Amino acid sequence: MEAWKPIVDAVHAKGGIFFCQIWHVGRVSNSGFQPNGKAPISCSDKPLMPQIRSNGIDEALFTPPRRLGIEEIPGIVNDFRLAARNAMEAGKHILDLEFKKLKPFKILICVLVVAGFDGVEIHGANGYLIDQFMKDTVNDRTDEYGGSLQNRCKFPLEIVDAVAKEIGPDRVGIRLSPFADYMESGDTNPGALGLYMAESLNKYGILYCHVIEARMKTMGEVHACPHTLMPMRKAFKGTFISAGGFTREDGNEAVSKGRTDLVAYGRWFLANPDLPKRFQVDAPLNKYDRPTFYTSDPVVGYTDYPFLESTA
Repeated sequence: MEAWKPIVDAVHAKGGIFFCQIWHVGRVSNSGFQPNGKAPISCSDKPLMPQIRSNGIDEALFTPPRRLGIEEIPGIVNDFRLAARNAMEAGKHILDLEFKKLKPFKILICVLVVAGFDGVEIHGANGYLIDQFMKDTVNDRTDEYGGSLQNRCKFPLEIVDAVAKEIGPDRVGIRLSPFADYMESGDTNPGALGLYMAESLNKYGILYCHVIEARMKTMGEVHACPHTLMPMRKAFKGTFISAGGFTREDGNEAVSKGRTDLVAYGRWFLANPDLPKRFQVDAPLNKYDRPTFYTSDPVVGYTDYPFLESTA
């Protein structure tokens, strides 16, 4: 929380709106990252196959997960609630603005509370813990958190409920990828899954639903789109955000044709720190360097992409 303070303040100083994404990787981990070297947790004990990262050299190894006991799940939900609270507190501090002595009153202290993040996005996509619970190729539970579509969505909706009650629904978004198969987390009926979640989220009145387009099946691979997000877009009553390999042109088209309210950019934003300006003037884009996406170097591939000369 302390480390985020200068970052949150810097974004707010420029008039930016800043949401913090909160997530749990579930089985996408290994014991080396876990407390006391324990196995990672998931809805299942199904292992994840090793993966070669985009640089073609680094191999990601995953320890077989431990299936969560049903009595443990409320604790994970509460962890998300606390993470949301911490995000809202990160950066929050009190500035003493002025001290005055006003007769007949005693000393009047005027203070300004500077807020932390403006909201949180619950990461329920990309094959991580929440997605693992929702997808029937991973979730093989036979209790109230497995089996039917409603049962598999119980865990993510409990998290949404807890977070919305903690910080207010108007400060909550969620990211979903019902059609994707990231980290071996696919579903046999993604259309039904996406629609059920979109309809169910309306109960909590959250601010937005951020969904990965069906054409993004796996990381970095853009396919023909056999499905459409329109049923989800029509069902969800808040702001709808689409992501997944958009260019400037097809992003504008998606908005103009009513397929989404907003378009999210990740890789292009990473490579173009002034992406909004480049889009505004239709300037050429820096090409992102995929092999650097998952390296530990804080500079190479993260802060070394050039700005437009006119905005440097």
